[in-house]
Amino acid sequence: MKNHQIIKGAAVGAGVATVAAAIAGTYFLYGAKDSAKNRKKIKAWMLKAKGEVLEQLENLSEISESAYKKIIKEVSGKYQVLKNINKKDVAEFSDELKGHWKNIAKEIGL
Repeated sequence: MKNHQIIKGAAVGAGVATVAAAIAGTYFLYGAKDSAKNRKKIKAWMLKAKGEVLEQLENLSEISESAYKKIIKEVSGKYQVLKNINKKDVAEFSDELKGHWKNIAKEIGL
């Protein structure tokens, strides 16, 4: 019985992470007050970075604000060191994604 509960708990955690990733994806493209304008100026590296964040979110067993922000920091760090990407753009990207946490948490009931 105990193993069944652990497996069920892991499945629920994985389900929440997948839902959180889907919600995050929605906020990344549509949640900002200037989302229409943001979608027009989005750069290819931003789409790739957002995809990396979403993929890592899906792989979490539990979602939390610290885990969410850690993923954003790690992914942003990869792009921050590239010469052809403006560091200010990376910082704005990171801040925008971090700013979506409250809405994501609210949507998944945290």
